[in-house]
Amino acid sequence: MTPAARISAAIGILDHVLAGLPAEQALLRWSRSSRFAGSGDRAAVRDLVFDALRCRDSHAALGGALSGRGLMIGGLRAAGRDPAELFTGQGHAPAPLGPDDRPGTADGIADIPDWIRPLWDASLRDRASAVADRMRQRAPVWLRVNPIKADAATAVDALAQDGIAVESDARLPTALRVTAHERRLSQGRAYRDGLVELQDLSPQLACAALPLAAGMRVLDYCAGGGGKTLAVAGRAPGLTLVAHDADPARMRDLPQRAERAGVSVQVTAAPKGVFDLVIADVPCSGSGTWRRTPDSKWRLTSQGLRDLAAVQAQILRRAADLVRPGGHLAYMTCSVLDGENGAQVDQILAENPGFRQVSRQSWTPLEASDGFFLSLMARG
Repeated sequence: MTPAARISAAIGILDHVLAGLPAEQALLRWSRSSRFAGSGDRAAVRDLVFDALRCRDSHAALGGALSGRGLMIGGLRAAGRDPAELFTGQGHAPAPLGPDDRPGTADGIADIPDWIRPLWDASLRDRASAVADRMRQRAPVWLRVNPIKADAATAVDALAQDGIAVESDARLPTALRVTAHERRLSQGRAYRDGLVELQDLSPQLACAALPLAAGMRVLDYCAGGGGKTLAVAGRAPGLTLVAHDADPARMRDLPQRAERAGVSVQVTAAPKGVFDLVIADVPCSGSGTWRRTPDSKWRLTSQGLRDLAAVQAQILRRAADLVRPGGHLAYMTCSVLDGENGAQVDQILAENPGFRQVSRQSWTPLEASDGFFLSLMARG
């Protein structure tokens, strides 16, 4: 596909997304109907779509319309390119520019939904604009070295043999940022043999802050794919790891991932007894991950956020009951909004005087990678 043909494809996909179809579904639908597109074409079109969604409102302003065409025109103008070079109408290129494609101004547009902006500003304060700006950029790919299978040096060497370049983070040597050829990862030996797992830096830092000791019983209460279960697995000997999720289907890949990592995990629909550590990485707005799932910020509603807050409070109460006296509860979100973070913790502490907060940490793309929150609480 030519660059212009890729833009035409992205325009069609974006129109479906703007009509309400999730971006991943729209991309999959296009891919299945476009067998002529090679892997490089699919990757390039995906990048065009996600770049446009990260900057939806500002690109729409620069492109003259909130449409797939407007977003592609605006994206080219934002990059300092003349859209007329690609909008020629020749072959599979989009139609030439017309009177409706005149540029507007993107001044003052943060690419954060208007109704969320007050919550965003109140939560992030003097960092609000800088974090919003960083959310317009692509997120880096991070890997976590699996200490059960390899040390950091061994993993880096194996990745290099796979043609994948990485660099470690000074705060956590087992966290590796991919700097080249990330799309080779799934086919490489390092990933296939369980030496590394995909996991963003911020949750890695959060997991590294958890209190772990030999023989502890650990419950990942909202396990999903089990990333945090696997992240704590190699940090202390003899851990009993139990994974639970309200939707068991989310855990369907966990047994295979655990086997690849050399980890034993009990998957359960109903946790029994009490635990030394309960991790509750609750469903949330995902506002800290909007670089990775940019269409989700445009689909979130104020009612949806209120519903999530109610679910978060409910999960916290249930999780607290599963912590033994002297144990810990780790509340986590991938949100930067205080209503999902500190406000929830303050509420559960007010309801449960037997708990006290040990630490509270948050990360944003300015100092880590995804936006992430951790409150560690101890039960007396």
